[in-house]
Amino acid sequence: MQLEDFDFALPQELIARYPLAKRSASRLLCVEKTGSVKHRQFDEVIDCIESGDLLVFNDTKVIPARLYGHKSTGGQVEVLIERVLDRSRILAQLRASKPPHIGDSIFFPREFHLEVCGRHNQFYELQYQDDDVSVLKMIESIGQIPLPPYMQREAEEDDIARYQTVYAKHKGSVAAPTAGFHFDEELLQKLRDKQVEMGYLTLHIGAGTFTPIRVANVAEHKMHAEYLEVSEKLCDQIARTKARGKRVICVGTTSMRALETASQGGVIAPYAGETSIYIYPGYTFRCADALITNLHLPRSSLLILVCAFGGYRAVMDAYQAAITNHYRFYSYGDAMWVNAA
Repeated sequence: MQLEDFDFALPQELIARYPLAKRSASRLLCVEKTGSVKHRQFDEVIDCIESGDLLVFNDTKVIPARLYGHKSTGGQVEVLIERVLDRSRILAQLRASKPPHIGDSIFFPREFHLEVCGRHNQFYELQYQDDDVSVLKMIESIGQIPLPPYMQREAEEDDIARYQTVYAKHKGSVAAPTAGFHFDEELLQKLRDKQVEMGYLTLHIGAGTFTPIRVANVAEHKMHAEYLEVSEKLCDQIARTKARGKRVICVGTTSMRALETASQGGVIAPYAGETSIYIYPGYTFRCADALITNLHLPRSSLLILVCAFGGYRAVMDAYQAAITNHYRFYSYGDAMWVNAA
């Protein structure tokens, strides 16, 4: 398929630049197996989920991954972290009038500085040398929440809590698993009361998630690598869910990619390491039965994944229905429920 097959015109006013006051007050566009759509409020998702079904959440926690510094010459540098490599090193994209060289330092408030020690394609490896303070602690003291570029605004105080799921646990993401934004504690408790199972995995989302696809043939696209962990406990939960004839429901495309990575042997198995899995139409899904996801950018790998899972025509028609009915798009926008095609 061609990239242009996944394009659509979106009115700018449908891009959600701020979250709603209540997480679960968003809307939910349900894509039926017949291809028809049903319009719901998100808190009605409980009616779509049966007792014994398993919801799989990504419990990664967003770090304040956008830093502003300067070179020794005074030139400004914006740092967008891709990944924390270890206690002292990060991988990052740099924006500056002139690219820095290996050995250059970037200076930040509070007398922090990072040294450029390597280059890996579009990413720079930066090192922080302090025996007492880790690079993550340094980031947390001066960084900003890295809102996606399409929001066209700087992060504000409310974004510290709202650009984060309520169940976020493991630090390391530089973009949020936004399908999880719609779940608040009240809704989660209602799901527990209904005997819905919940499982957790961790996939640290990198800044490369916003990298546009630059090839005409979607099959030729290469995904960036991200780190994930799927535990033995979650694998056991999935096996038990399948054995009793219930559904595995992924909350977000990152949960979907993680489960599919861990299922490459044919059956879900514990996994810890990197994934560059790229899911596009024609892919054979091994694990999930349904997907809860946000409304994504046109021509993006996320939209392509959803089309692969729910069926190209059904998903693209649902997007047009979302536009016609003035759904809110992207990270702070509304959600979709998609059944496996």
